[in-house]
Amino acid sequence: MIRSSSVPWVAFCGLLGIVVLLGACEPTVRVEAPREPITINLNIKLDADVRVKLEDQARKDINANPEIF
Repeated sequence: MIRSSSVPWVAFCGLLGIVVLLGACEPTVRVEAPREPITINLNIKLDADVRVKLEDQARKDINANPEIF
């Protein structure tokens, strides 16, 4: 026969055992490098306005310093 003073101890041990077993069933998380290389696609569209501004600035610089060329 189980004494009344040992019942809380048995219940505590049983609860502790259940918590330990449930803790062991947690899913694991793995961090791995990808098997394939990472590809980055960049779609870049240059506006013609940038080229016109650069050509105008180059023309002004050439006219201001003709001895360079």
